Amino acid sequence: MESLPRRQQEVLQATVRHYVDTVEPVGSRTLVRRFGLPASPATVRSAMGALEQRGLLTQPHTSAGRIPSQLGYRLYVDQLLPAPGAAALQLERELSGLGLQWAAFDDLLLHLARRLADLTGLLSLITRPQRHRPQLQAIRLVASSDHLLVFLVQGPALSTSLNLRLPGGADEELAILERWTNAQLRQGSGVIDWQRLPAELRRSGGVVRQAIESQGRLPGAEADTVVAAGLGGLLSQPEFSRTSSLLPLVQLVEHHPGEVLGPRPTGAHTPQDHAIWIGNEHPHGALEGCAVVQARYASADGASGQVALVGPMRMAYATARSAVRSVAAILQRLLN
Repeated sequence: MESLPRRQQEVLQATVRHYVDTVEPVGSRTLVRRFGLPASPATVRSAMGALEQRGLLTQPHTSAGRIPSQLGYRLYVDQLLPAPGAAALQLERELSGLGLQWAAFDDLLLHLARRLADLTGLLSLITRPQRHRPQLQAIRLVASSDHLLVFLVQGPALSTSLNLRLPGGADEELAILERWTNAQLRQGSGVIDWQRLPAELRRSGGVVRQAIESQGRLPGAEADTVVAAGLGGLLSQPEFSRTSSLLPLVQLVEHHPGEVLGPRPTGAHTPQDHAIWIGNEHPHGALEGCAVVQARYASADGASGQVALVGPMRMAYATARSAVRSVAAILQRLLN
């Protein structure tokens, strides 16, 4: 997005700061009085109108002031984010002296997750370092009596075999099913779109799909790979005062916490190993009203993990970004 004129930049920054602090819409007189903007209320009101036309501010009620929109938060994060505050700098100093004096690595992760949550009032998540799962490249299906051997090829020297009970009469479908799944893998970069499975292959295809998806969950339950803290702080946020708005997020954190961490986006507005997801930018629908700030860390043996904060779109992004980067940096230093 192209840069804003200086006056509109000042007004957008002030509007975001006010809304983060108060959860209240704001008018031009309040912005001038509170932030000492070097302009008259009429000039600021004109700038707010221009920002609203650009879709960066919105007016929740006809007689109310304005609040930032999702697009407004995105431009603020990309172009106008201030330096982190004193709390984030204190956390960085605190972590710089941290050593591996912990009885267990999990104790360290829990300590860091709680420290992040205490500092920000947001939900913090830290994933344990995991090695990248090789991408599925090909499938081979071999009938053996009343059993089906499924070979999952993930590389020249890496494959997994599954031994399944073959549905009655399904052996005639195997050659066709094998060709279909491998065509899917080639077209979908290692992903099979099972929704497109032809009706005549559903008997054998259903068995193979269930086995492959179950095998993908075998290396430990997802909840065991994530340390979380601060859900109580999230409950106190005004945006989540209604159970209906919070329930999808709570269920996601409890059952599939890893899905809170979206894949690192490739857009120009985010560095390779850091991401800020705002609203419906996140691929999971339960987070469409939230923001996720995350940073990656890596160990010497090639494993990697993520540090993240989750909260409403109305969050102190500079502090959150600085905090997750500090924790990711200390984990990477200790693991290397």
